[in-house]
Amino acid sequence: MIQTMIFVLLAFLAILALLGVVFLGILYLIGVIAKNPNPKWVVRIKKAGIIFAVIMALNIGLVAFSQITASTPDIRNENGNTPENSIAELIEVELNGHKQWISLRGWDKNNPVLLFLAGGPGGTQMAAVRHELSDLEKDYVVVNWDQPGSGKSYDATDIKDITVETYIEDGQALTEYLTERFDKEKIYLIGESWGSALGIFLIDHYPESYHGFIGTGQMIDFEETERMDYQLAMEIAREKNDRKMIGKLEDKGVPPYYGKDVLWRSATYLNYLSHQMSSNPEIHNSGYNTFRDIGSSEYGMLDKVNYARGIINTFNHVYQQLYDIDLREDYAELEVPVYFFLGRHDLNAPTSLVEEYVEILEAPEKEILWFEHSGHNPWINERDQFVEEVRNRFSLDTSQN
Repeated sequence: MIQTMIFVLLAFLAILALLGVVFLGILYLIGVIAKNPNPKWVVRIKKAGIIFAVIMALNIGLVAFSQITASTPDIRNENGNTPENSIAELIEVELNGHKQWISLRGWDKNNPVLLFLAGGPGGTQMAAVRHELSDLEKDYVVVNWDQPGSGKSYDATDIKDITVETYIEDGQALTEYLTERFDKEKIYLIGESWGSALGIFLIDHYPESYHGFIGTGQMIDFEETERMDYQLAMEIAREKNDRKMIGKLEDKGVPPYYGKDVLWRSATYLNYLSHQMSSNPEIHNSGYNTFRDIGSSEYGMLDKVNYARGIINTFNHVYQQLYDIDLREDYAELEVPVYFFLGRHDLNAPTSLVEEYVEILEAPEKEILWFEHSGHNPWINERDQFVEEVRNRFSLDTSQN
């Protein structure tokens, strides 16, 4: 996934570079003509300049148009009709003084509200959740939030100003917006990967706002996770006698990493583990459909670029702030029911740490549910079972507020 997003960003930069070369070429020829004026060349350069200006104007207009017309599709039932009380909105909201984007989708706007917290930090899964978990829209108003520094909210605030507290405060502000708009006392919460940790932070700080929480691809101790992932990648590489990967890992050194290249260093073992999962026949529907997601209607052309920039820049800045977090020590008591949906073959988020956490966790309800044919993303790998188990754990009694 990281490699695909980098490709998209590089393709965009290549287009800009090409336009720049054309522009510099025109300037060079203008300089030549200034020294050696020739009426025919002057006419040609003027025409080339006009064409370049038109192309640039069209490109700018196309980008602006794509941003303005970005939308989430209408809800459609089995007959292709839009349910009377449905909701399908892609809107900008102000959270703590910063404008951020959310999508709201559901067959009945009176249903319980379910907020999905994307992975990252810096990731956007607005389109992916719509594609993979559309069945949840029949029973809930499903909300996806592009967090600060990701996707459509990439420029919500300066990347350098984003902290863990930024996400917690904005997440609560979004929750207050949702409870007020839909006249609910509480909402449901799902978090995946980084979002699974953010979900724990939110229910710990504001337990009165949430009916329950589901964490999937659950993160527990970020620094220990990085070390374990690195060692696992090294073990697999040695078992396969993959000398090239062994050399790369040795060059990167054992995490945690700090500085401006956190993503690039950690991507070495994360991509390696992701490849192992994608080639595991026990894992169903094993990968993200990144090109489908990034091409979805929710994202304008600039959003598509920020799709990649968020993972690169925001991840680099925020992830190293997470190394001192250990849920086993910092969040051992919670007042909200907690369920962990774990892939049996997850290589990215060590499930042994989740098992340790559940052993010591005090909560009204706590449970680990195993998905036998999943890796890090049960909501993609086994989406039908995932939806069914969400319904089983999150009451569908619409009389609840």
